[in-house]
Amino acid sequence: MSAGVTWVLGGGSGIGRGAAVSLAASADVVVVSGRRAEELQRTVDAVRAAGGRAVALAVDVGDEDAVAQAAERIHADHGPVRTLVYSAGTNVRNRFWEDTTPQDFARVVDINLTGAMRAVHAVLPGMRTAGDGLVVLVSSWAGWRFAPGVGAGYSTSKTAMGALAETVNAQERLHGIRATHFCPGEVATEILDTRPNPPSAAERELMLTADDVGDAIRWIADLPARICVNEIVFTPTSNTSYA
Repeated sequence: MSAGVTWVLGGGSGIGRGAAVSLAASADVVVVSGRRAEELQRTVDAVRAAGGRAVALAVDVGDEDAVAQAAERIHADHGPVRTLVYSAGTNVRNRFWEDTTPQDFARVVDINLTGAMRAVHAVLPGMRTAGDGLVVLVSSWAGWRFAPGVGAGYSTSKTAMGALAETVNAQERLHGIRATHFCPGEVATEILDTRPNPPSAAERELMLTADDVGDAIRWIADLPARICVNEIVFTPTSNTSYA
């Protein structure tokens, strides 16, 4: 089944890149967005090397007008977005109450949560008209079960993504639109470097890969439109959250 137009925000690296490469196998075109043009081009090259079609569109998810304009451009150039993957996310090293600031908290929440709202808001009109649409909000194990080490901003923003997905499912279901609160455990991506004590290479070897996560997102996207995966949680077998 063709996945139509797929838009991956946070597509320049990590989970976003893994999702773009995997989704390209069934999408008509994958539009990858983020702030770093060079990284976006690397994702486009990876998609093309895998036999898919991709284009890069630089977007700052913190800029409401830029997100809206990007959605309009995608619609004009390729048609309505059928699958939105919001994988943009960040965290800070100084994430605990003893060393964080309200500015740190606001930045994390703005990128992780408010940016997702901006993206969903921008694509919903086209999805409604088409009578079909999938939103995948890449959250975290920490968005499903409290994780004390991730900090107030990250924990709050990722937990709230579950509620954001549910509002889509409750209010847009009769338009054929569904959303998934997507909660992977530890994934070996560059966001791990924002930890106060980044994991070792040996520890990262035991984690999920971006390709693992991308394949799971594609599985959701390839399901019939009558199926809504409201929430999915999966982890590496070595899941250190239990430690």
